[in-house]
Formats: sequence, structure tokens, C-alpha cells
Amino acid sequence: MQRVLFALLCSCLIPTALLAQKKPVAAPVASPIATATVDRVVRALAADDMQGRATTQPGGLKAAQFLAAEFRRLELAMLPGLTTYEQTFPAYETRTAALYVTINGVNVPHDKALLVSGEPKLNWSDDDDPAARVMVIGEQALPPQLFGQILQPKENLIVILDPAHAPEFERLARRLRGTTLHADKPGPYSCVVVLTTTPNAAIKFRVAANTAVRPLELRNVVGVLPGHDKARAEELVVFSAHYDHLGFLPPVAGDSIANGADDDASGTTAVVALAEHFRKKNDNARTLVFVAFTGEEIGGYGAQYFSKQLDPQRVAAMFNIEMIGKQAKFGPNTAFITGFDKSDFGKLLQQNLAGSPFRFEPDPYPEQNLFYRSDNATLARLGVPAHTISTDQIPTDKRYHTVDDEVESLDVANMTAVITAIARSATGIISGAQTPTRIAPEAVVKRP
Repeated sequence: MQRVLFALLCSCLIPTALLAQKKPVAAPVASPIATATVDRVVRALAADDMQGRATTQPGGLKAAQFLAAEFRRLELAMLPGLTTYEQTFPAYETRTAALYVTINGVNVPHDKALLVSGEPKLNWSDDDDPAARVMVIGEQALPPQLFGQILQPKENLIVILDPAHAPEFERLARRLRGTTLHADKPGPYSCVVVLTTTPNAAIKFRVAANTAVRPLELRNVVGVLPGHDKARAEELVVFSAHYDHLGFLPPVAGDSIANGADDDASGTTAVVALAEHFRKKNDNARTLVFVAFTGEEIGGYGAQYFSKQLDPQRVAAMFNIEMIGKQAKFGPNTAFITGFDKSDFGKLLQQNLAGSPFRFEPDPYPEQNLFYRSDNATLARLGVPAHTISTDQIPTDKRYHTVDDEVESLDVANMTAVITAIARSATGIISGAQTPTRIAPEAVVKRP
């Protein structure tokens, strides 16, 4: 009888013990970002029919119209003063049609001379009164302000570079050969750059040149979620990326379309997904501005124009998103923030993600100067805590600026995780509970 009672007791206790040992399984936290939206938008932007989304080309216009339709679907407001989501602005395209230069009676080869000009015709000589100023630069280090003087001349100028500066000349050549875009109508001054042995004698020169100038219309795409807190609604939080890419490149294995899936269809997709997320939440205290910039690949023209339309003192923060389609060097569920030490923007985002599986890290590639290589730079120079969020391992990214930057190379799940982290980490700034410190203005040297 005692054995029976013992057996019955054990049979009652065993299930209880097993239940006590079994730990409750936490339900996975649902992502606030719709993966379906991420996949659909990035595939549309990186499709072959977008033709690489080059600025001023039909593919770029098609991409802008697609993004405007997305903002219309989300019923975003328009930027005050606009009657459409497309923020259009003028630009000017120049092309050197002919350039002939002689220095001390010697003809300069065509591939050793460059021109920056908006004048239809030039006919210079050293006999002119006044004559163009000649700047001769030998093997010494180039003056830090030189590229600014070349690209935005304030006087008629001839720059003679010693062959020791061939790498710098070639960088300029890649920018200036073919067509060049200008934010303002170029002129009235011009600059000629020549790579040749620097003469010791007085300089005699002849320059004859023809330049074709064509006005263009560029467009950013902008949507707005007005703030719900009257005390905070005048303060702006900007979410941005650039939708333009390179268009067509020399063919590789029959493929000539630089689709730009990671650069920066991935970041632009994030802007759309974040707009969708915050539109559903509809509780933002500060006004949210979602903008897809044009012209980043050719000089940041879209961001420059956009920044001029805002009072930078009203911009509390800018989340610029650039190339998030692959895992960062820190592994999954990570991304980095450029200019981490320039404000406490990054620390606030880290604080808001405490306890989550995701983490933001400082930019691991300071030598790349990424902080001033994307569309955050214009507002950052004005003191706005404007930073870029990225995952790209740029020193080893062999798909960057090639025809191989295809949507099939992207990790959409990782993209969604990054966008989710941005949404969650931004809540304090959006609600007005957090305001990042301002960035100290600093001089930035222009490079070709």
C-alpha cells in the first residue's frame, strides 16, 4: 500500500516539476517596418527599366515619379510652398566642345588640358588687357584652396600643373570631361588647367575654346508629416537618402546598367518605409520631412538646394541613410554612424536601443571622410546634427559604382532590421524628448 501511495505521489509531482523547469518562451517582437514594402520599393528602384537613375536622364525622372507616387499613397503633406511632391530647381550643364592651348609656343595635348567655363567662346592670349592670371605650380604641395579656385573661378585663370600632380589632374579630368553640372549659371569667369612641365621663363599663352551650355530642371522628392505638438511642430526631423545613381557604364558581360541597388536604392527605400511607419503611428510631436535627393553622385546638388529652403536652426536632426543593403563589418544587426564624435546624435540612438539586439557603432572608416561625402554634409556645415547611417564596407566593396550593384546582392532582412532600428532609435528625437547637440561649423576643403 505504501508503494502505491508513493507511486501516486510521484505521478502528481513529476508534471509539476517539469512545468517548473520549463522556461516561458518570449514572443518575437514584431518589426514595425513592413518587409513587403522594403522588398517592393528596392526592387522597383533598382530595376533595369530605371536605367540606373542618372540625374538629368529619363531613368532619374522615372524614379522621381515613382517616389512621388509612394508619398501620394501615404497621403503625406507637401512641403510648404509646393503644390507637388517634386521640389524642382534649375541647374546648368556645360560641355567643352573644343579646347586648344599653347604654352610658350608649344601645343598642349588635348588630354593634358581641361576647361571650366560657361562662356560660349574663349579667345585668350597673354597680350590681352587685362590678361588671364597664370598660376604655375611646381612639384610642391598643392594649395588647399586650389580646387575651389578651379571649379568656381572668381577671375580668368590658367593653372599650370607640374607632371608630379598627374593623379590630382586625372581626378579633375574625371569630373570635368564630358558634361559638368552647375548649381548656378556658370560665368562670367573661366579657368584652364594644363598638365605640363612648368616653364622657368615668362609665360606666353594662347587659348581658344567653345563651350555648350544647357539649362536643366532637377528634382528632389519631398513629403511631410506635420507635428502634432504645437510647441514642437515648427521643429523638423529630416529622413533622407539620394535616389540618383550613375546610369549607364561601359558594358561588362553585356550589362551596362549601373542599377545602384545598394547605392542608394537601399537608403531611399528606407525613407519610404520610415514614412509609412510614422504615418501609421501618427503621433510625432515634431514635423517629419522625408526627402529623396537628386544629384548626390555628381556634387550633392539636391541636398544643397533643399538646405537653402530651410532655416537650419529649425532642424533638430537629420537621419541620412546611405547604402544599408549588406551587413556591416560588425556583423548582423549593426550599422555605423558617420561623424559620431561631432554631436551626441549617435549616443542618443545607442541609448534608445539599449536592451535590443541592434547596435549602432561609430564610423569605422574615418580615412574615407564619409561624413562629408553624402547628403548630410550641407546641413552639417550649417550646424545641424546631420549624420549618415550606413552598413557598407566601402574599402572592400567591389560592387560599389559598378554594374554588379544589383538587387540580388542585397540582404533585405538585414535592411529591414536597420530600418527598424532607425525607427526605434529616433523616437526620442521625434517626440521632442531628446534634441541632439549642434555640430560646430568647420571649413571643408573642396576636392575634385
